[in-house]
Amino acid sequence: MNEDPTSPAEPGMLPLLAAAELQDHLMTVTNDLERLQRLLDDAGEALSAHFYSASTQIQTLLRQAAESGGDSTILHAVMENIAGAITALQFQDMATQLIAHTSQRLRNCSDQLARDTFGDDEDGEAVVEIAPLRPNPVTQDEMDAGSIELF
Repeated sequence: MNEDPTSPAEPGMLPLLAAAELQDHLMTVTNDLERLQRLLDDAGEALSAHFYSASTQIQTLLRQAAESGGDSTILHAVMENIAGAITALQFQDMATQLIAHTSQRLRNCSDQLARDTFGDDEDGEAVVEIAPLRPNPVTQDEMDAGSIELF
């Protein structure tokens, strides 16, 4: 191995310190993305629970209005808004897919960097996270009513 950790061992290779710093950044970003995914999951679950609860309560009010002959126009409008909000929650599912995909790609880069630069494995069988086969798991980039594309 080269004595100077700041110079590459072979032409075209990253210096060891630069490679180590890059690997640290990749792992930090991956950890941040995983934390973001947990936050999105928690928010999505809470929003879903509240919207479904509100929807159930409004369904009860709609039945009561129908039984009493009352006007339920406003309740129907509220139900449409809740249905739209529930549809928008599918954003969380798409975001989760993108985060998982990106995390897997970053881990693959970090693992390859470690294996190729540091030789982290004594027997030469370093485990490298498999890169995703598809370039992007989500093809949508907007949320319109009726345009939800489920995986």
